[in-house]
Amino acid sequence: MSSATDLRDFLKARRSRLTPEDIGLPTDGGLRRVAGLRREEVAQAAAISVDYYTRMEQGRVSAVSTEILESLARALRLDEEETRHLHRLVGAPSRSGHRRSADQERKQIVRPALRSLLDSLTGQPALLMGRAMSVLALNRAAAALLGDFGDLPPTDRNIAKATFLDRNSRDLYANWEECARENVGHLRLEAGRYPADPLLTSVVGELAVKSPEFCSLWADNRMWGNASGTKDFHHPVVGDMRLSCETLRVAGDPRQTLVVYSAKPGSASADALRLLLDWTSG
Repeated sequence: MSSATDLRDFLKARRSRLTPEDIGLPTDGGLRRVAGLRREEVAQAAAISVDYYTRMEQGRVSAVSTEILESLARALRLDEEETRHLHRLVGAPSRSGHRRSADQERKQIVRPALRSLLDSLTGQPALLMGRAMSVLALNRAAAALLGDFGDLPPTDRNIAKATFLDRNSRDLYANWEECARENVGHLRLEAGRYPADPLLTSVVGELAVKSPEFCSLWADNRMWGNASGTKDFHHPVVGDMRLSCETLRVAGDPRQTLVVYSAKPGSASADALRLLLDWTSG
């Protein structure tokens, strides 16, 4: 992954989603040849020269001050995570060849205590997610809800791959498009933090070859880092369910996250989830 290319694509994608009115600039009233803001409009809003911003977008600057980055983030209306990503992209060229760190190479191990915790959550689907959205472990409830990743070859035990390459996922996720965007945003976030991770590169490369929808979303350069929310499912056995989703980072390995789904007590979703678990246990 080229940091100069990533920086160019990120900045172009961000200015393409804004209009002059969004940043308080007057419109020229004519037909614009580019989608979103022009380079000179971004430079004006960030109070930097057009030449400097152009070189920055082309990846031809070796060092950028924090003040300029913050000004640019405000001009492009970046959120907190996008701003951190911008800082990482600009700082990337100074690293020595994107050296692979130990956490990008090592095999992720599921601690026995985490395995026991997963199994103890008998009424809640839970899984342990690792690098590049790989599924390291899941409990019986998660297998009933999402499918048993343990039955798949190790290289296919991956949430993003299942979302884009398994046709059943389009029926399972009631809002498949939203889930797909979140998956791509999560991988984008990882790419900014771990650009030399071989597993991440492999997953992104495979999806780019096999899924035109993934390619389209990847080009949008959006990131997603939410740790909680809700997901709507349409399960083939028990029908519709709305489940809360909480994501917790694992101590000792920041690239392992525990994902737990739960239903609101007394709701129809809770009844459906209980029925699903009873059905699978039978």
